[in-house]
Amino acid sequence: MKHEKNSIQQILDIGTGTGLLSLMLAQASNANIDAVEIDEQAAQQAQENFDASRWKKRLQVIPGDIRELSFPHRYDLIISNPPFFANDLKSADQQKNYALHSSALTFEELISAAVKALHRAGFFAVLLPFHRTDEFIELAKKNRLFLHEQILVKQTEKHTFFRSMLWFSSTKTDTKKSELIIKKEGQYSEEFIQLLKDYYLYLV
Repeated sequence: MKHEKNSIQQILDIGTGTGLLSLMLAQASNANIDAVEIDEQAAQQAQENFDASRWKKRLQVIPGDIRELSFPHRYDLIISNPPFFANDLKSADQQKNYALHSSALTFEELISAAVKALHRAGFFAVLLPFHRTDEFIELAKKNRLFLHEQILVKQTEKHTFFRSMLWFSSTKTDTKKSELIIKKEGQYSEEFIQLLKDYYLYLV
């Protein structure tokens, strides 16, 4: 789903990690971006990455737990790439657990945090493992967030889907559905290049 650069003024990134998605959105918009990260080392790295960028005046790292935070305003866009593995074997490394597992933040808690922080005309976007897509959509619907757009991602035409990009809002509408194939005939697809060429020089 595309927006004019000036239509989104405030963005919240939940679980920013080292800040990659926030940096990409800062490049693609004129918005102010708050990036929340619970892991102290990741938050520090995100701050360093923001400080080294040309968009640092519009980027702010907020160290802490999204479940315990409150914000002075609502956001036009909330993004999240939440923990991937709900039930898989966990690492002994607690930082890896935060990054890869739902023990740090469940889908229910993520959706609840988004509902509280989202402007009534805003959008909530998530990147998920494909096998948890239906679960997330149903949980969002129970919280009156309705699916606007769904992009299913696969590595090649021969592979099965492995990621989903989902856009939600508080307004019911027909869902736009599409697919993204990363590589075709051993080369990056034109769709993938158009999506990421502004961020990766080797795709140009």
